[in-house]
Amino acid sequence: MNAIKKYLAEFIGTLVLVLFACGVAAVLGCNGQEPNAAYFMTALAFGLVIVAMAYSIGNVSGCHINPAVSIAMLVSGKMNVKDFIGYIVAQFAGAIAGAGILCYFAPDTGLGANALFEGDVVKSLIIEIILTFVFVIAILGVTSKIENSAVAGVVIGLTLTLVHIFGIHFTGTSVNPARSLGPAIFVGGDALANVWVFIVAPLVGGILAALVYKLITLKNAEEN
Repeated sequence: MNAIKKYLAEFIGTLVLVLFACGVAAVLGCNGQEPNAAYFMTALAFGLVIVAMAYSIGNVSGCHINPAVSIAMLVSGKMNVKDFIGYIVAQFAGAIAGAGILCYFAPDTGLGANALFEGDVVKSLIIEIILTFVFVIAILGVTSKIENSAVAGVVIGLTLTLVHIFGIHFTGTSVNPARSLGPAIFVGGDALANVWVFIVAPLVGGILAALVYKLITLKNAEEN
């Protein structure tokens, strides 16, 4: 029963992320080409959703709502394979549900779908790996000490806002395979054809963050 509660929390959290954060990008017409109000409001929306969900479902599931975060936790030994699979299924299902609701209300928008930077797969992979690495290593750091629990949600939300402020111009910022797949399914076309980039790159970024964080904390432990 506890496992089901965690998976349900992840479903709800990812649904809210896509519906509200991608929804802001969709209804405000954020295209990443100019630093206007829509650009910054979209970045802020992603961060605020994380803050809201962290303090509402964080005590149930840890509020991953992102396969890249879950795979980092798996590599770090902070979750088992069974829960990892359950989280991933719940996250993708939540993202698709959120995108479906958003499509119903805003059918003539891009639903906040991601796109390749200058049509270049390699550049897009690299930027998404970097963005995800920064986001996930911040999560691993702030959640590593129990005394940080009171501020962890704010730190994670602000970090997601930061990577969006930088990354929206390039790819729209994914750092989250579920967040990318949901809108892509309903938008179709290039968004769906290229969505693999926004699934693979965040997962690679999450794994790298977990490995690097484990390395640097191991060195610190040896020095102490």
